[in-house]
Amino acid sequence: MPNSFLNKKVLYNLMVAGLLSRVATLRMYAREKFPITPEQYFILSILVETGELYQRQICEMSYKDRPNMTRLINILEKQELVTRVPDVNGRKVFKIVVTDKGKALHASIKPFMLNLRDKATENIPVNELETCLNVLDKMRDNLEKHAQLQIW
Repeated sequence: MPNSFLNKKVLYNLMVAGLLSRVATLRMYAREKFPITPEQYFILSILVETGELYQRQICEMSYKDRPNMTRLINILEKQELVTRVPDVNGRKVFKIVVTDKGKALHASIKPFMLNLRDKATENIPVNELETCLNVLDKMRDNLEKHAQLQIW
């Protein structure tokens, strides 16, 4: 087990990297005058990559609770970027589907996000990124066990 100092440094660096990533992303969105937030873009990305999903599924994938997800989907729906499609079983459940307008907006923002990712990972060899990703996956799994998230 790593020593206490190393544990502190890892968590500190994770928090700082997350904060700097958020600040850089928000500044880019402001500079480019994107009509949605990074959080809303993340929801569009999930839908573009996976297709139509139930709100509960998007909550699980994004680690957002139900009230926040409802708010995000309402905003995206108002901008005609997503739509709610009634479930085939007739229940009061809807699938969330990204619209063509949403796909187009996602496609226009994606190059900026990829560029930011490239800047964040420049001068880091692929094998180090793979190791980092493996460690982060293990840390996420460990934290999920202890976080007792109540997403839905």
